[in-house]
Order: sequence, then structure tokens, then C-alpha cells
Amino acid sequence: MTNKKDITTLGQLKKTDYKSRSVKDELRENLIVQLQKGEGGFEGIVGFEDTVIPDLQTAILSRHNILLLGLRGQAKTRIARLLVNLLDEWMPYIEGSELYDDPLAPISWFGHHEVLAKGDDTPIAWVHRSERYTEKLATPDVTVADLIGDVDPIKAATMKLTYSDERVIHFGLIPRAHRGIFVINELPDLQARIQVSLFNILQERDIQIRGFKLRLPLDIQFVFTANPEDYTNRGSIVTPLKDRIESQILTHYPRSVEISRKITQQEASISADQRAAVEADGLVKDLVEQIAFEARNSEYIDKKSGVSARLTISAYENLISNAERRMLINHEKNAFVRISDFLGVIPAITGKIELVYEGELEGPGKVANILIGKAIKTLMLQFFPDPEKSKKSKAPNPYAEIINWFSDGNNLSLVDELPQQEYKKNLNSVTGLKALVKKFHPRLTENQDLLLMEFVLHGLSEFSQLNKGFLDNGFAFSDMFNSLFNLQPDEDDLDIDDDRY
Repeated sequence: MTNKKDITTLGQLKKTDYKSRSVKDELRENLIVQLQKGEGGFEGIVGFEDTVIPDLQTAILSRHNILLLGLRGQAKTRIARLLVNLLDEWMPYIEGSELYDDPLAPISWFGHHEVLAKGDDTPIAWVHRSERYTEKLATPDVTVADLIGDVDPIKAATMKLTYSDERVIHFGLIPRAHRGIFVINELPDLQARIQVSLFNILQERDIQIRGFKLRLPLDIQFVFTANPEDYTNRGSIVTPLKDRIESQILTHYPRSVEISRKITQQEASISADQRAAVEADGLVKDLVEQIAFEARNSEYIDKKSGVSARLTISAYENLISNAERRMLINHEKNAFVRISDFLGVIPAITGKIELVYEGELEGPGKVANILIGKAIKTLMLQFFPDPEKSKKSKAPNPYAEIINWFSDGNNLSLVDELPQQEYKKNLNSVTGLKALVKKFHPRLTENQDLLLMEFVLHGLSEFSQLNKGFLDNGFAFSDMFNSLFNLQPDEDDLDIDDDRY
């Protein structure tokens, strides 16, 4: 085909191999080419390769309008935005047309008039596929005029036209999305009467504006997103509209820590300076993801609301920044993420979970601490022997030396801003701690050794082998039984109810 920039008239366009086709046929044909080449087509979408993506491709091949149904943070909008990559890179239209009229099949008064008046000399312009995507967030204040259009009395007066003339119509977002993709996010939030106005567009592909009997065969690929929670709490999709959306595709959360971790690492906004200065071991990355998995199964959190993937992304960003902050305060050149840095992720958790009544009684800060603790307990069993089974076993308890050190009246405090050398000195002071880590993980770097040493202390506290107190800026570990009978006035410092959140 000739260089598109050189095609500026209808006559020149007719001499090329260009043919009119619907946007759904365009998506279908480009998808067929992608599938034949073995290309993915949905870059950045992780964990949906065997579930959502095949359903989506089937819907496109069937030329269906699509409803993506799922809880928050399941990449629904991102999937919709990626559909634009299945459009042709450039599309011709009649220059000056607000509806991007097809030069070979115009639908508007302007398009028809231009072709009738100028014939093969009709000016042609080209639009990039990125301009053929329109997105609207459904809110209760959206009107029919916003979506479809209304009569413009100023235009009628200026052009001296009667209200029966098609040219007095000011088109809304949907007609202006002609020959493109139109996305409505959070569809149930649209008032029922607004949803009704979409019936004709979806089924008969025409629009009705204030009594106008206007046949406007719009060519649009519709994509809707919705959260099932909305069906009961804020609104619903009216049944006839749902019936007209041919394919409903269910999204879901990542089904493994590995997939969740891949998404977080892909989406987290970490600068090059942070990556160079702050080391984050695989253990802490998995802990971040495990927090979300624990939250989705927690009795304190509303399962119908869901736990967004944004929780782990924000939590990981906070984790890196917390270690960076300590590095800056202590004038150190680099840092590595510690388990105690997880105090810094609590603000990223509390704003992204919807608590049930029991959770409200506990408070969001305490629930966040509980989730972190459960994540540590789950991963502890992947790195070290089960402390409960070890305690009951006839074989020597690998944790005995550590527990005995605390039983002798020793305590250990790990505060947030502790410099690297002091952090190392404090952990090494615990008898048997380093030996335990070396026994089960002999080939680690010094930073990884220290991380696992702290991890063991947190893990033992989750299995009720040690007492973990929450300070304003860190943790304090002590013997489990001595802490139960310790009546010293400063015991409130170790009370979980008095932590900074």
C-alpha cells in the first residue's frame, strides 16, 4: 500500500487496496494474524494466560461486545486498554468529520455532504489507533446527553437551523467513538434509565435524541467493566442490557505467589537509584505477596470486596522506601530490606482492605499486623522446620538454644532506624541463631543470613515460642513465659494495642 501520508483524497484512497470493514471485523482479522504468528497480544497481563485471555480472544473472534466482571484490582481496565493494539495502526476518515466517517461509507450529514459535493476530491485524513479508544467512568451523575448527545440550541441559532435539522445535534461520547473502542468502567454505577439508553445502540446500532428519528448506524466495539459487589451495594446492570452484551468474562486474582510477585515487580514504581541502593531478597518479596493471600482468606476482611493487586504493589514500594529512609538517616551507602521494615507497609494495607464487623472491632492497624504475622508464619514452614512439631519431637529441638537464650532473661530490640552494624551485632548476640540459619541455608550472603536470622525470631513468635512486643518504631523479643508474669511498669511498651497504628 502507498504511504498513508501521501493519500489525501478519496480518489487516491480508492486506487489502493483499502476496503471498508467494521471495527469488530478489524479486531477479529488482526487477532487471527496474531494467533497465527503465536504472539501474545496482551503485554503486561500476567496470570490470565489460561483463563481470561482465551475467553477474551474467543469473544473477539465472535465479534461480541464484552463485559469484564471481577473484583477490584483484577486488571479489567488494563485489558480493555490493550484491545487498542488489535486495531489497524492508521485509519482513513473524511477530514473534518467529528465522527471519523469512513470515506467509503459515511454516516453523518457532514460526511455525506462532503462526498456528494466534492466526490473523489474529498479530503482524507488519517487517525492513529491510540485515538480510537474512548473510556468513560460510570458515575451516578452521567447523563444521556453525555453519552449519546443532545440538541444544541446555540448551534441552531448560530447556523439558523430548525430543531428538525440533524446538524443541530451535539454528539456525545458514544457517537464520537464511531469506528473505535468504547469502554464504560463500573457499569452498575450508571443509573438504570441511562443503561436503558444503550439498548438501541447495542442491538440496532442507532441512536435516539430528544425525539429525533435519526438513523445513525454506529460501528463500535463496546467493552464494559463491573464489580460483582456493585450488584448488591450500589447498583446493578439492568437485565435487558446484560442480555445484549454477548460475552461476560470473569477475571480473578493471581492464583499463586509466583504470579502475584511477577505482577508486583512489573508494576511497582521503583527508581533506578532505589534498585541500586536497596537490596530486596526473594523472601521479603514473597512475604509481600503472602500478605495479600492471607488478607483474601481473613475472617476480618470482606471477601466480596476483594483485596486489590494494588495492595502488594503499594506495600512493596513502601518496603523499599522504608529501607531507603533508614539508609539516608544513617548516612549509609546501601541497605537491604529487613523484616522490621514491614512496619512501613502497614499504611499501604490499611487503606486497601474493607473490614467486616469483627475487623472493625480489632482496628485496621491491628488487622494489618495480624496479616503480616500470618504471612511470616506461612513462609516460616518453607524455610525452616515446624517449631511446634520440633518442640514435641523426641529429636533435638533445633530452636532450643535460641529459646533458652531468651529464657535466661535476655531481650532483643530491633528498632526501625538501627544502623547496619548495630543490627548485625544485636542479631549475632542471640546464641544459636546464626548457627541455625547456617545449618539449613549454608550458602547465603551476609545480608541474607541476617535477614533469615531476624525472620526466625518473628517466626518463633508467631508459633508462640517467643514473645514479640510492638514498639513505636520496631519490635522487642523476649521469653514467652517471663513476659506473661512481668509486671514492670514499662510492659505497655510491648503491647500490640499501643503500636503506632
